[in-house]
Amino acid sequence: MQQLSVTDLAAWLADENRPKPQLLDVREKHEWAICRIEGSQLMPMNTVPAQLQELDPERPLVCVCHHGGRSMQVAIFLERNGFSNVFNLSGGVDAWALQVDNTMARY
Repeated sequence: MQQLSVTDLAAWLADENRPKPQLLDVREKHEWAICRIEGSQLMPMNTVPAQLQELDPERPLVCVCHHGGRSMQVAIFLERNGFSNVFNLSGGVDAWALQVDNTMARY
């Protein structure tokens, strides 16, 4: 698992010449309702094992949560289950709100 900064993710998403990663938001539905990175897919942490088939193991995958702890645990789980190009978003959506999109709600 690799760590990815929010500024590096923003640059990746803005790069038209680079394939977009899967953005997997592992927070709870009520958290996702407050704020989220555009294009992210909600899959609460406890539902990931039952929904693995919804993810493409061949595409880069960025795990996202509030601060980076839950997403790191999910990223480790995904690597153990055959996903080889997995990133953890360092600082999560809170860092995204502080460093990339200051209009994003924070909690």
